[in-house]
Amino acid sequence: MASHRKPKQRSLTGTTARTAATLAMAGAASVTAFGETGHADPQLSVGEVKTQVDALYEQAEQATEQYNGAKEAADGARADVGRLQDEMARKTARFNATRDQIGAIAAAQYRSGGIDPAMQLALDSTPDTYLERAALIDQVSGREADILRTLGEQQREIDTTHDAADAKLAALSEAQTKLAEHKRTIETKLHDAQVLLDRLTAAQRASVDDGGDDTGTTSGTQHADRSTDRVPITPGDVQAPSARAAQAVAFAYSALGLPYVWGATGPSSYDCSGLTQAAWKAAGVSLPRTTYTQINAGQRVSESQLQPGDLVFFYSGISHVGLYIGNGQMIHAPHPGAPVRIAPINEMPFAGASRPS
Repeated sequence: MASHRKPKQRSLTGTTARTAATLAMAGAASVTAFGETGHADPQLSVGEVKTQVDALYEQAEQATEQYNGAKEAADGARADVGRLQDEMARKTARFNATRDQIGAIAAAQYRSGGIDPAMQLALDSTPDTYLERAALIDQVSGREADILRTLGEQQREIDTTHDAADAKLAALSEAQTKLAEHKRTIETKLHDAQVLLDRLTAAQRASVDDGGDDTGTTSGTQHADRSTDRVPITPGDVQAPSARAAQAVAFAYSALGLPYVWGATGPSSYDCSGLTQAAWKAAGVSLPRTTYTQINAGQRVSESQLQPGDLVFFYSGISHVGLYIGNGQMIHAPHPGAPVRIAPINEMPFAGASRPS
C-alpha cells in the first residue's frame, strides 16, 4: 500500500534564508518607517502631510549624504586596490627577474661542479621559507650575496603591498555594504513620502512640493518676494564679491529647473551637495562631495556675513546645502519632485555657512 506521508517542510538555509530575511526586514522597515507614516490617517490636513513629508525628505537627505560619503570612500578604495595590484604585479616581475639571475648563477655553479646551498634554497624553497632561512646568505660573498639580499628585500616589499591591498579590499567591502544600507533607507523614506503625497489632490501636492511659499516654480521662474528687497532673478542681479563667486552663482542659475536626483552630480540632474560642488568646480574650486565635509571646506561665516556664492547649510545634521545669491535667497536642489530653484534661506533651519576660496 502506497504511503501518503505529509511532505516534509524544507528549511531555509544559506542564500535562500538570507534573501528571505532581507525581504522580511525591508517589508518591516517600509511599514514602520517614521512611526506610522506609511499608513497615516487619510484625514490628515495638507499642513500635517507637509510636516510629515518634510521630515521624511530630511531623513532621506541625511541618508543621501551618507550614501554620497560611502560612495566616495568606495570609489577611493577601488582606485587604491587597482593601484596596489598594479604595484604588486611590477614588484613580482622584478622578483622573478632576480630569481632568474639566481638560476643563471646556479646553472653556472652546477656546470663547474656544484650549487651553493644558499642558491639552491633560493631556487627550491617558497619565498616565506627562503626569508626564514636567509641567514645562509652570510655563507655567500660577492655578487651572489647582493642578489640574494635583493631577492629578500623584494619579497618583503611584495608582502607589504599584498597586506595593503587586502586592507583596501576590506575597506571597499565595508563601503559597499554601507552604500546598500543607505540606498535602502533613502528608497524607503521616499516611498513613504510618496504614499502620503498620493492621498492629496494635484493642487495640494503642488502646494506641498513648493514648500508653501511663492518664491519659485518648477520652471525656475520666480514670483515676487515677500520682502521689500528684490529677488535676484538673473546672475546680473547678483553682486558677487569675487570673479570666482560670480562664476559659481552663474552656474547655479544655469541649473535652475533641472531635476533633483539623489546621488547625482550633473550635468542633467543634481542632489543638493552635487549642485554646490559642480557650481564651485565651474569656478575652479574643488569641493568635497558631502554637506558635512563641504561646511569645513572654506572660511566659516555667520548668517549676518553672507555674501553671494557662500554655501548655506541646514538642519542639525548638516544634511542640506544651497548656494547663497543675496537678499536672503539661495539656489538649491530641494528634494525629489522639486527641481533646482530659488528659495529663501529661512524656509529651513539654518545650521551654518562657509565661503569657498
